[in-house]
Amino acid sequence: MSKITAWDRVMLARKPERPKSLDYIKYIFDDFIEFHGDRNFGDDKAIVGGIARLENMPVTVIGEQKGKNVKENMERNFGMPEPEGYRKALRLMKQAEKFKRPIITFIDTPGAYPGMGAEERGQGEAIAKNIMEMSSLKVPIICIIIGEGSSGGALAIAVGDKIVMLENAIYSILSPEGFASILYKDSSKAKEAAENMKATAKDLKDLGIIDKIIKEPEGGAQNDFEKVAKDIKKYILKSIKELEKLSEKELLENRYKKFRNM
Repeated sequence: MSKITAWDRVMLARKPERPKSLDYIKYIFDDFIEFHGDRNFGDDKAIVGGIARLENMPVTVIGEQKGKNVKENMERNFGMPEPEGYRKALRLMKQAEKFKRPIITFIDTPGAYPGMGAEERGQGEAIAKNIMEMSSLKVPIICIIIGEGSSGGALAIAVGDKIVMLENAIYSILSPEGFASILYKDSSKAKEAAENMKATAKDLKDLGIIDKIIKEPEGGAQNDFEKVAKDIKKYILKSIKELEKLSEKELLENRYKKFRNM
């Protein structure tokens, strides 16, 4: 079998039929109740979130949601959140802290939406506030990158105690096309950029950015969704058990050290 390149991983991460956040949420958790709105401007369908049970344990679950076809992607803004999406996520995370519920996030976005309206409503501030607030939440946070994890759009819900990636997911400062446009002044060099960005799960595990890689079947997670979902569930349960042994002070100190060492 030929070697899978970084660009191959990018293409696998972007496959329309790849399982999305709601697919994993509905399979892994019981009694999921979705909450809507940021209590300020509106509801952003690019981010879903709410409360659920994990083996009878109350948890808060948040995910960036793409569609699987054009109609769904239009409804979900192609998985690109606007400020109200990040504010909704933060509202749910603060609620989780109040009721001492672990937080699980699923990351899958090409980036935060760059439209004028989003900028006018404080896109940069919303992302920065989420990063700041997540760094000090006094409950366990587990972040799972299931597809694309690009830019601050991903990081805004990815400041956690444990960060795990699916084998064919990517995690980077921006898309390979954007990287090529800036560095090479030529977006057609995206394949070359993908190799140099070190955005694959293996690269990031080697660099100490993520904690674990969850294997996928050949061709992507959609080819054996149940196994991938079961492996994610197993990892979440194991991680929560480990993190709940820590005091609040130890939890926050470890999270701080984790990101300072990156």
